[in-house]
Amino acid sequence: MAAQVPTMAVPTDAQLIQAQADLWRQSLCFLTPMALRCAIQLGIPTAIHRLGGTTSLPDLVTALSLPPSKTPYLGRLLRMLVTSGTLASTEAGVYCLNAVSYLLVDGIVVDGEASQKAIVLATSSRHYLEAALGLADWFKKDVPPPLPSPFEHVHGAALFEESMALLDPESDKVFHEALAAHDHLGIGTILRECHDLFKGLESLTDCCGGDGTTARAIVQAFPHIKCHVLDLPKVIEKAPPSDAVNYVAGDLCHSIPPAQAVLLKLVLHFWSDEDCINILSHCKKAIPSREMGGKVIVIDIVVGSASGTMLETQMLMDMLMLVCTRGKQRDENDWAAIFTKAGFSDYKIVNKLGVRGVIEVYP
Repeated sequence: MAAQVPTMAVPTDAQLIQAQADLWRQSLCFLTPMALRCAIQLGIPTAIHRLGGTTSLPDLVTALSLPPSKTPYLGRLLRMLVTSGTLASTEAGVYCLNAVSYLLVDGIVVDGEASQKAIVLATSSRHYLEAALGLADWFKKDVPPPLPSPFEHVHGAALFEESMALLDPESDKVFHEALAAHDHLGIGTILRECHDLFKGLESLTDCCGGDGTTARAIVQAFPHIKCHVLDLPKVIEKAPPSDAVNYVAGDLCHSIPPAQAVLLKLVLHFWSDEDCINILSHCKKAIPSREMGGKVIVIDIVVGSASGTMLETQMLMDMLMLVCTRGKQRDENDWAAIFTKAGFSDYKIVNKLGVRGVIEVYP
């Protein structure tokens, strides 16, 4: 006799009303980043900053050189930005910057990296949106490995590779700016909150260290550490001259300059498990034993290590990886598995960076 399939109870009127509101909210959430994108393109955060951090609607219209007829429409946009948490409002018709909009002001340097607006412009670009719109088709299509990302499937190009530069040079530039902004933000917090992470180190290799922003911050805080920055030749040739760090052109998938510690800051989530195991195995070859202070420092999301909006952000970041890359965000079990397969014996996670974690991995 077949098992009886349980049926869901008919929702109450109150549940249906709430469900309808939830469905509307989830269906319309795409308008939140669109409103934020519009604010950046109009220059709203920078204008408010130049007006002293607080402004009225009429003064903002004047500062932005917008037609006076658009005043009520701008008010509706600002209301949405306040509701979503991008701006603050101390009283009716008065708007001010908060921590989120502060990150979007031109010329403001936070932890070594200026405005974070490139992240918004990249993730709300048509290339990202079209890749997400193609997600269902990607799921239905059976293709042999290596499996392309939905982004590759839709555009025939891969993020941060030459194919994207050939497809759309202007967007490729924004994507790289977003990558740099994403990578550099937070190093100051790491140095303040995880000071012991670098204590006792004499040398460190920062893999995919870009222009050396992170490495220079480490050397400034710990002048005795000899820092190497490893990145692709096309990246290293554009890096600014520095006496503080040693730039090395290369590929972390093939070899890594020897050091007491190797830093992988927001790197591994772009790669598949197999690629991560390969990269970590090269890291293990580059460092001494644990007794000699050898370790790999992984700074990345540990899914499930947070709750509330932080957890939701972790899940959204994983969806971003699914749509746009061949990588993923990992929970602790995922991390433990690739560390073991790469030949490491132990690890320690410190959760002091919101959605991200700091993982010390020992040989």
